[in-house]
Amino acid sequence: MLYHGSASRRAGDKQMSGAKSGAEPRLVTPGEVIETSLEMRSGVGITYENNQYISTRIGWLRENNGTLSVDPIQGSYMPRSGDLVIGYIEAVRNNLWFAEINGAFNGLLPMSLAPWKVEFGAARQHMDIGDVIIARVQEVDESHSVVLTMKGVGLRKLKNGCVESIGVQLLDKFRGPNNEHVRNMASISDTRIVVGENGRIWIDGEPEGIRSVREFIQFTKQCGHHKDFITQFQEKINKTRGDQ
Repeated sequence: MLYHGSASRRAGDKQMSGAKSGAEPRLVTPGEVIETSLEMRSGVGITYENNQYISTRIGWLRENNGTLSVDPIQGSYMPRSGDLVIGYIEAVRNNLWFAEINGAFNGLLPMSLAPWKVEFGAARQHMDIGDVIIARVQEVDESHSVVLTMKGVGLRKLKNGCVESIGVQLLDKFRGPNNEHVRNMASISDTRIVVGENGRIWIDGEPEGIRSVREFIQFTKQCGHHKDFITQFQEKINKTRGDQ
């Protein structure tokens, strides 16, 4: 069985010290003035007005090589050709399926790109509303229509395991350098893990192993913004391995 598993402030209401290079990121809100004695460049999420650096969104304040920026707490998924995604079937037509892929637009899966030979009008016999799929983005056109394909190695309808979600801005942190975190998690939990570019993670294995991977996902959500997160994650991996 498959399981599925702030008010803005006006500029001047509050001031906080600027983020120093190497310091822990700090949470800022729209309109918040960033106090710094250094001359900085304004990056993403920062505007410079009346000799003040002001946050334009809620997120984590960062300083990198003289540039102030704000990393969003929750990023949005922007589909790109070739992306591996995990989607939920939301609607079925005679010759295609509509999949919710955690983006602004649904993905369209025509029967010609399904992994089965589908007769016209028989799409529902193969997949119905609520089914979960692993697919790839075939193309994204100028009108933002997203075409999916399930023709390829590993692309399929999911029948077992569970699907968890994580912010797309945390995917690289969760994967680790060269996907090392995912390999380690799969090894110590004896599970299969598939990470979609749209912020969804499929886990399959015994309940104990799935629970272990869920703990790592939650840890990433809570601590992924820490500057030493990679070290913290590896320490958690080592502790989990030692407790077995």
